[in-house]
Formats: sequence, structure tokens, C-alpha cells
Amino acid sequence: MVSPTVTLNSGFEMPLVGFGLWKVNNDTCADQVYSAIKAGYRLFDGACDYGNEVEVGQGVARAIKEGIVKREDLFLVSKLWNSFHDGEQVEPICRKQLADLGIDYFDLYIVHFPVSLEYVDPKVRYPPSWQNAEGVVKLGKATIQETWTAMESLVDQKLARSIGVSNFSPQLLMDLLRYARVRPATLQIEHHPYLTQKSLVNYAQKEGIAVTAYSSFGPLSFVELELKNAQDTPKLFDHATITSLATKYNRTPAQVLLRWATQRNIAVIPKSNDPTRLAQNLQVTDFDLAASELESISALNQGLRFNDPLNYGLDITIF
Repeated sequence: MVSPTVTLNSGFEMPLVGFGLWKVNNDTCADQVYSAIKAGYRLFDGACDYGNEVEVGQGVARAIKEGIVKREDLFLVSKLWNSFHDGEQVEPICRKQLADLGIDYFDLYIVHFPVSLEYVDPKVRYPPSWQNAEGVVKLGKATIQETWTAMESLVDQKLARSIGVSNFSPQLLMDLLRYARVRPATLQIEHHPYLTQKSLVNYAQKEGIAVTAYSSFGPLSFVELELKNAQDTPKLFDHATITSLATKYNRTPAQVLLRWATQRNIAVIPKSNDPTRLAQNLQVTDFDLAASELESISALNQGLRFNDPLNYGLDITIF
């Protein structure tokens, strides 16, 4: 099965269901990407700070070499890290990431967070992190406008077919749209029933910006990071609202959660090492929840955010 697509404002088609590469271990990454391609995945969502782009490229190259897919069949996504927001650093790091992946262009290249950090040369520290080479968090001076202007040049040079943003608020999006020559094609946000961000989703979609959800299973992605609010939050997979619908439709709780998003035209990027779950996560557009059922899931909203720098002990207020 291959995912249906959503048409971006750039004119390109993006799969509604993809494979997220966050926390995919280097020693298994190439095989996981290859297996996901064989299973029907075409969108792969990565980032330079995940530290696995070389291995992602190896999995992609293997699938292409074996004739499973062509490059144009894939939708490869990566992100600009915070320490490369200075206008003159955007193109060089994009080119490095492309080289690491062994490809000529990104289908989508995203500003990872709306915060500029002090530049750290990749020769000094790579993959990058929130801290500089001395282990200190230091803010940079690049404005979002400076960064976005450089992002637009990537489209001009055909290094990225589409560009987008992640972790932006409605206010930041509104400001960006005032000066953007190339409008953001996508907005990627933490989005699950405990954090629905309804007004942000509505605003982005009204402006023709496709929304992609990360951490669709809520606290599950963050328990292993020992975040207290994730450890103390009931698992969505065990919530009666979700399990009752899973039973009704003969689906897994994961499929119900992913359908809650995709049915509202929100793209999802789950990952799994298990071949069965890998296939199940892709099969989330062939059944429909009733409108009242969508609303019952949305009613679980608590405004509970897990992916916040403050939760990791970083004194950076974004949200």
C-alpha cells in the first residue's frame, strides 16, 4: 500500500503518511529505511540533528539500486538546525545534508525551530545540538526573515522543491507570511489528542499551508527520554476512547490515532521497527471515523506539550 497524497501550495504532491526518522539508531537505520520503502512508504522525515542522514541515504540508495523505487517516487524531508540560521550558513549546511544523503535535492526542507543559536562549524560539532562547542546554549542574532530569505534561495537553486517551518506559532506564521516571497508549504507541529492545537491547525490550513503532525502517539515517544510529564501521563493506546474505537473498527489504537489526524487532512510520520506495525501504520486512510468520534478524540485535549526545550532543562522559551 502507498499513501494517498496532499497537494502542497508549491504544486508538489506530499504523501499523507510517512516514516519519521527521529530516534532511529544508526546501526539499524539503513535497513529500516529500506524495509519501509519495500512496505510502501515514500515520505521520510529527517533532520541533521537526528545524526542518521548518511544511513538514511544508504537505505534509499539500496532501494533505488534494486529498482524498488526511483528517486522521483520518494519525498525526502530534512530540517535546518537552529545553529545554521545565519543567512550565509543556510545553503552550505543544506548542501552538506544533501551530500550526506547522496541526493541532489530535498522534496521539502524545513526550519526546525523558530530560534537562532550561535553558529557552530560542522567540523567542530556534528550532528549539531542545542549547546555550542563549549556545551553552552547561546542564542544567535539571525531573524526569521533573514533565515527565510536564505531558505527561498534554496528553491531558486533547486536544492529544495518546497520549504516549510516547524514548531511555529500562529503569530510567527502570520508575520512570516507578510514578507515571504515563497510561502511555507508545510507546518510541522507536535499534534496528538492531548495537544490538538486547533486554532493553529485551522489558521495554517486556511492559509493553504499543509500541516504535518509529529509525536502522534503523545507521551509514548518521550517516556524513554525520561520526561516526567510523559511518564505521568496515561498512554493514549490504553485510553478507553481510543481502545473502544479500535475494537469497533477492528483496528489498532495506533491506526485510530493516525486516522484521527489523516481524516482531517493532517499528515503523519510514525515509525516502527516491527514489520506488522510498519504495515499497519501505513493503512490509515482506508476507513473513516464518524464526525462525533473525531470530536470525542479531540475532546481529550489538555494542551499538554512534551517536545518543549524547557522540558529538557534548556532555558529557551519558544511556546
